Amino acid sequence: MGRRNDTEVIINNKRYRLSGFENEEYLQRIAGFLNNKISEMKQQELFKSLDSDMKNIFLEINLADEYFKIKNKYEESEADSESKSNEIYSLKHEIMSLQSKLEIAEKEIERQKQLNVEEQKKNVKLETELSAEKKNRRIRVVADDNE
Repeated sequence: MGRRNDTEVIINNKRYRLSGFENEEYLQRIAGFLNNKISEMKQQELFKSLDSDMKNIFLEINLADEYFKIKNKYEESEADSESKSNEIYSLKHEIMSLQSKLEIAEKEIERQKQLNVEEQKKNVKLETELSAEKKNRRIRVVADDNE
């Protein structure tokens, strides 16, 4: 833990000494935040008519309200973040699965291409043999006719 800091601040036109492990700038920001809230409250007609205790309660209620609204937003954000993390995990898993299927399909395509080349070679060989056989038959027919 860091060392304890003592800082003098002004809240609602009164001097206070704040003490904490946070730095002086942070403690001054807290005082500034409270001064802004008090200023907002003073602009409301209802606030002006309240006694000191009720003003403090009114301020505390408003601060608590703001705190819970921010806390709810944070919790919603956390839940949304977790949901998105789960979705990202699922999508990554799906991508990996699809990549695996793609690799298998690419190997099968390559195998089929090789088979196709072999079949084309057989076709060329058979066509050559057929052509040679036809040529031999013509030669025999001509030779038979000549006899």
